[in-house]
Amino acid sequence: MVFSFSKLLALATLISAAQAFSGDATYYLPNGGYGACGQKLQNSDHVVALSSAQYNNGANCGRHIKVNYNGKSVTAKVADLCPGCASGSVDLAESAFKVLAPLDKGRIRVTWNYV
Repeated sequence: MVFSFSKLLALATLISAAQAFSGDATYYLPNGGYGACGQKLQNSDHVVALSSAQYNNGANCGRHIKVNYNGKSVTAKVADLCPGCASGSVDLAESAFKVLAPLDKGRIRVTWNYV
């Protein structure tokens, strides 16, 4: 069976989109600074910083993830790197975290996947 590069790339994208991750979610305030993906980030933006493993040297910049917690979910754009996050954990902008839980929770266990 022969596959073209574009078909293999499409298949790899589907597989990575279907892969579910789990870990801790925390929050931060971008305060108008630049994320590791090179864009200026505001506190009101639904953006996320990924661990080094999932950030993959910026290969996932601009992708979106869906984060799930206790029956709630939020979609956020990959815009930053969280070098202190364990693999599978995410650091959400405050606005995205508040969709899932009150800020006084600080750290919650979540599942997430690329969408």
